[in-house]
Amino acid sequence: MIVEFAGPGAGTAPLTWGQAAIWDAVQKTAPDDHYFNFGRIVRIPATEPGVVLDALGRLVERHGAFRTLVQDGGQRQHERGRLPVQAHDDPDTALAELTAARFDYAAEWPLRASLVVRDGLVRQVVLAFCHLAADGLGAEVAVRDLRLLALGRAPRTAAPQQLDLARWQAGPEGRHVAARAAEHWAQAHERMPTTMFPTQVAAPDTPPIWRALLHSPALELAVRALAARHATSTSTVLLSAVAKLAGTGTSAVLPIVANRFRRETLGLVGTLSQEGLLTLDTDLPFAELLRRAVPAAMRAYRSAFHDPADRARVVAAESARRGEPVHPNCCFNDLRFADPGPAPCEPEELERALDKTTLSWPMSQDKLNCRFCVHVTPEGVSLTADTRYLPRPAIEAWLRGLESTLVEAALAGAPTGTGLSEAGRR
Repeated sequence: MIVEFAGPGAGTAPLTWGQAAIWDAVQKTAPDDHYFNFGRIVRIPATEPGVVLDALGRLVERHGAFRTLVQDGGQRQHERGRLPVQAHDDPDTALAELTAARFDYAAEWPLRASLVVRDGLVRQVVLAFCHLAADGLGAEVAVRDLRLLALGRAPRTAAPQQLDLARWQAGPEGRHVAARAAEHWAQAHERMPTTMFPTQVAAPDTPPIWRALLHSPALELAVRALAARHATSTSTVLLSAVAKLAGTGTSAVLPIVANRFRRETLGLVGTLSQEGLLTLDTDLPFAELLRRAVPAAMRAYRSAFHDPADRARVVAAESARRGEPVHPNCCFNDLRFADPGPAPCEPEELERALDKTTLSWPMSQDKLNCRFCVHVTPEGVSLTADTRYLPRPAIEAWLRGLESTLVEAALAGAPTGTGLSEAGRR
């Protein structure tokens, strides 16, 4: 099936800061850059295929990011084009197929789609996004708009455009914002370690990059209890624990931040998420470390809205001063769309939950642009690491250590002071 579209606003612009950041990661990860593809299964009321195809066309017309190619060192938004749409019987199979192959960034529209049809009616629409066109929250905007369009209801307001954001970032106001962020990066680089994982300790597995996923109801309970006790978010609790366990002395972690603080970016389909930089002294009891981490995390979150070219200059200058490359090689990405929120719990509840912990190995590949990546999802906490620097047994031990650290910290402030059971010490 083919969807023809004709949308307004053809033109060129530099890459946005978020696009430039992901473009750098894509180039360092290729040919395994399908790693950055992601998708959504969109459930809709049973609808005629023609209606859904029309809605897809209007979605692409509404959001210029889906009509944009990376060309000549920047981005070029097109008015007209044709989007191929597949058909599948099973949505999970469709999602796996659509996200499996890397995008051709200069020649392929950064959106793939498939209709799941039963009894002649569309039941689900499967979308696969190129990360240069959308991040997780941008994809949610697209999903919301597609549902409205499939119901015949046009969104009430015009959509903000990624091309306009790129031009704003290149203008005077954007440069002022970038300069303030660059100051943070420069100050943080003066005190951060050269890297968090400096030494190759083993021969690589085949392939070298592996991901372990820890599903731990106990960890989630502990994180929520600590967030309640310290009046902060569960994400900041997890970021603080990652910083503590990633190294000794001063840790440097790159948290991925949504960067949707400005009102005009809330409804934008585009890539705004970027890395911030957290530096934190970690040789402290966890309760004290967390108290210090809260303001440090806020500074790190603000620093994520930055021009990667400024960051590159800071990194180059500090690397030249030290005589070796400076990079944390350690990132943290909370992919949950909503923080479950603080909530106290009883020690006995934590103890019982420890028996429900499981660990699996859902992914491996040849290349990645980082050595140590923690992801938080509704399914649990995963660690993707280069086995030359963190072998598979160490990956598993690190995740279980994260669970133990957080559970022990939660129990340390519990009224009964029961401590951990043997299950929690494994």
